[in-house]
Amino acid sequence: MTDRIADSAIVIAGMAVEAPGGIDTPEDFYAALAAGADLIGPMPRDRDWPIDQVLALDRVPGWGAVPDAGGFLDGAGEFDPQFFGLSPREATAMDPQQRVAMRVAWRAVENAGIDPSSLAGQEVGVYFGASVMEYGPRAASVNEYSGHRIAGAALGAVSGRISHALGLLGPSVVVDTACASSLTAVHQAAAAIRAGDCAWAIAGGVCVMGSPGAFFEFSRSNALAEDGRCRSYSSGATGTVWGEGAGAVIIETAAAARAAHHRIYGVIAGSRVNHNGAGGPIVVPNPQAQRRVIDAAVAAAGIDAAVVDLIEGHGTATLGDPMELDALASVYGVARGSEHPAAVGSVKSNAGHAQAASGVLGLIKVLQCGRHATIVPSLYADEPTDEIDWDTAGLRLAAAAEPWPARDGHRFAAISSFGVSGTNAHLIVDMPEAARV
Repeated sequence: MTDRIADSAIVIAGMAVEAPGGIDTPEDFYAALAAGADLIGPMPRDRDWPIDQVLALDRVPGWGAVPDAGGFLDGAGEFDPQFFGLSPREATAMDPQQRVAMRVAWRAVENAGIDPSSLAGQEVGVYFGASVMEYGPRAASVNEYSGHRIAGAALGAVSGRISHALGLLGPSVVVDTACASSLTAVHQAAAAIRAGDCAWAIAGGVCVMGSPGAFFEFSRSNALAEDGRCRSYSSGATGTVWGEGAGAVIIETAAAARAAHHRIYGVIAGSRVNHNGAGGPIVVPNPQAQRRVIDAAVAAAGIDAAVVDLIEGHGTATLGDPMELDALASVYGVARGSEHPAAVGSVKSNAGHAQAASGVLGLIKVLQCGRHATIVPSLYADEPTDEIDWDTAGLRLAAAAEPWPARDGHRFAAISSFGVSGTNAHLIVDMPEAARV
């Protein structure tokens, strides 16, 4: 391995995040994760949700209990429309995912050392993961926001608002592969830069729950955690916990980063996206497909799977966790062996399942771990699931903060995301110890 990053390498040169617990900087995000913080709180009471009805869903025969818990953004309703050149009425009619996405994109650009007001007319791409979250009144009604709803409710406007606010001329794409959306968006942004579709890109994802619809769905499926905690890969797991969040990263070539004197947080060494295909129900994970996407990402990165020390898994605390662990073990575990197991964790254990934004939150977690040379703990790792044999899996849960030494000047990590639509995404990031601009 060489200390110098190839000019053509795709690197991450900026980042921004919003997470539960009032977190709105990458530094605060890392501090909370390093401290093992529990960022779960009660359902928001300022969104006009029928809370009493939601919490009573288990009274319906066959439906499961809904705990008063989730990883919610404190500032989801806060927005300065004039800052982005919008009227208050237009801003109110906008899906809050558009507002939060604009905010984190702006901050990511600033984090890279770029003046956002200088970008108008540039061939910059925007690739953002998002899913429909049922915000606001129906468009087929007469109200004071009619006329603004067509753009305010459009999923494509999540990326479009960013491009419009910054005056960007490159591709502006929203990716909806359910819970794999943001990691898929990062993969597509990197591919677009390699193909010359744009000079550089803002990529990421956002999830703000405009309605409690997901609680209804998972109550009916009896797939919500009984105690309101997402116990990823734990024997105490009883289901998932819904969360929110947003993250954005600045992606460009290493040559461009050097020319602009940008800090390099990491290199996107390899990434791949695939689908489960036919067979079982669309919502059920497929460990064979997951193994294929992991194998493909490792091959694209051109590395030995044994050099990956940290795996940020999907870890929804549902029936998919053992399947995911089997897939990870079949690639990384086999390569490393039982004497040197790879550390596995999930940010969902801290903040819940941020759905379309979950992958980019995991990516930013990994980048911050690399920056601080520390593997942060995954909560509830002291009670690992007994669905796999940990003694032979070549994996271990990251139960406490621990030093992360470089290997030959590099730290490699992997991030997985799997969508309820059957899409699987896997990304490998290299964080050179001597990454220089």
